[in-house]
This record gives sequence, C-alpha cells and structure tokens, in this order.
Amino acid sequence: MKLTTTASILALTVTLAGAASAETWDMPMAYPASNYHTKNAQTFADAVADCSDGALEIVIHAGGSLFGGGEIKRAVQLGEAQIGERLLSAHANENAVFSYDSVPFIATSFEASEALRAAALPTLSKVLEEQNLVPLYSVPWPAQGLYFAKPVETPEDMEGVRFRAYNSITARVAELAGMIPTQIEAADLKQALATGVVSAMISSGSTGVDESVWEDMTNFYDVKAWLPRNTVFVNKDAFEGLSAEIQTCLTQEAEAAQSRGTEMAAELAGGFVSTLAENGMDVNPPSDAINAKLKEIGETMSAEWLESAGDDGAAIMSAYQAQ
Repeated sequence: MKLTTTASILALTVTLAGAASAETWDMPMAYPASNYHTKNAQTFADAVADCSDGALEIVIHAGGSLFGGGEIKRAVQLGEAQIGERLLSAHANENAVFSYDSVPFIATSFEASEALRAAALPTLSKVLEEQNLVPLYSVPWPAQGLYFAKPVETPEDMEGVRFRAYNSITARVAELAGMIPTQIEAADLKQALATGVVSAMISSGSTGVDESVWEDMTNFYDVKAWLPRNTVFVNKDAFEGLSAEIQTCLTQEAEAAQSRGTEMAAELAGGFVSTLAENGMDVNPPSDAINAKLKEIGETMSAEWLESAGDDGAAIMSAYQAQ
C-alpha cells in the first residue's frame, strides 16, 4: 500500500512538473477565423504544439477580439501578447521600411512578392529587433484591386470619392487620385461601407469576399497594384526565453506556414475575384485612362518611398533588383 502511494505521488509530481513547464502564448489577429491567414496561423499553432510536445501552446484570438489591428504590434512589443500578426505597412509612419511591400507596381505577382520579401528580410529584421520584435513569417494577400460603389472610367470619376485607407500608402494613393481617405481597420470595414462612411477602397479579392462588399459596392477593377503581406512576429524576450529546441520548432513551423500560406493565397486569388462577379459585381480591368493615372501615381510614390526610407530603402531595392 505504501509503495502504491509513493508511486502515485511520484507520478503526480512528474505530471505537475510537466504542466508547470508548459507555456501558453496569446496570438492576436485582426482578421476573422474564416480568413485564410487565420486558418494558416491555426495550423501553425497546432504544429508548434506537436513539435514542442505540448511545451508551447499558441492561442489564436481572431477578428481583433484580444487587441484591435492597430494595437497588435505594440501589444507584442510590450509583452502584453507574446506573438501576433499585423499588416506592417499600417505602421509606415513609424518607419518607411514597414511599407516595403506596398509601394505600387514594384511587385505585382506572387513570385515578385516573394523575391521582394527575401530582399527586405535582413533590413526588416534589423528594424524590428530595435523594437523588441523577431519576425517569424509573412504571407501575401492576393494582388490589390480597386473597389467602387459606381463605375469609374476616367480619373475625374474618382475625384471627391470617400476612400477607405488601411495605411499611409493607401491614403497617399487616394490623395494622388483626388479621393478623400479615411483610416478604417478591417474589423470596422463592413459598417463603414454600409453606412456610407466610405464608398471606395483598394484591397484584395479576399477582403471583398470576407466582407461581402457586393452588398454595398458595384465595381471591382483588377489593377494588381501590389501584394501586401501580413507579418507574424514574436516578442524578442519571449522568444529568447524559449529553449533552443523549442526555438527551432517555432522557426521551422514558421517557414512551413510561410510556404503554405503563400500557396493558399495563390490558389484562392482567382476564386475570390470570381466570387465577386458571381454576387453581382461588375469585374473588369481598368480603363486605359485609369491605368495611365495609376502608372503616374506609382512613379510618384516609388520616388517618395525611396526618399523616406533612405539607406534602408535603397538596400532593399538594390537587393530586389539584383535577383
């Protein structure tokens, strides 16, 4: 009887010790659970739990439920969450490097987006490390298109339109096109469209489908302006507090998530645009006049970005062009 009791105590001690060593990380995300970025992150979290033998559990908080989109990066920097996902270009006012992926017409395909990501990574890692962050992986959105609540055939048709901006880059596109930008996070987009706060935007087909924009908008122009990327990053202190084995687990699964997420985006891209059309939107390429205006806007913004990003921006573009 005494031996049985001793064995039970030892087993309980081992169990409690294992539980004590397990760590739980919160991962806030701005997009809904149905979005492919969030689904990919859940697969990543499950894989980390497996390869760490349960020592690291990542809990996904979708749809801005833990922190709003604009709060996620700072929350991870401060350790209020250990890991998070953010469209870094939304923080270009902190450092122009963060908008490397959103300069119009620099990288307009999945292949070009991947080449640009690889070229930017050393510089981006340096900038993030200065903010107590470590990048883990990034996944592109499909190419950005223009949405309107009316047909738009000439640059004059865009003037004065209220435009949803999600970062300084999209706000600048609106300004150069003569539109009126309003900053609106993904979680608030549906209400903004329904109430007429905005009646135009530039975004991917994915966002259009997520938000059922055909209920409030009529036209989509597939301009393929750029492929913005959602970046997953971790608090540097939290990362360095992991064992070497779990760090390896985390980084290996992050690499897998980057490849998997990119494949998901590429596979879904055409379907998103088809879904817009199936739900009554007029889906077309832009007119020659709109194309000419967009080219002019792209040239202006490329020059502005290179000036604002300085040596870091030049290093990224040099590495990109050398590939």
